[in-house]
Amino acid sequence: MTGGGPTASGESLPRSLVVPDVGIVGVALVLSLWLVPEGTDVLEGDRVVELLGGGVTIDLEAPVTGRLVRVLVDEDDAIAPGTVLAEFVPSPDHD
Repeated sequence: MTGGGPTASGESLPRSLVVPDVGIVGVALVLSLWLVPEGTDVLEGDRVVELLGGGVTIDLEAPVTGRLVRVLVDEDDAIAPGTVLAEFVPSPDHD
């Protein structure tokens, strides 16, 4: 995750959802399914995206309570650990 608290103007910095190292070696990862669309409010820990690699499904969770503001990777795209998938803006009362 990246990002932090509020900026000087009081706005929260976006937090990134990044593909973790899932320990699957030699197998391509694919973003299988977005479980929530852009603009959706989420709670930290909500499942937001499904990855597929070697017949294994991996769910990634929202890194913060807030709103999914930008999807950066489309369904069926190949991905790798470290790929930024989306950005979330934290709710003001959850910075």
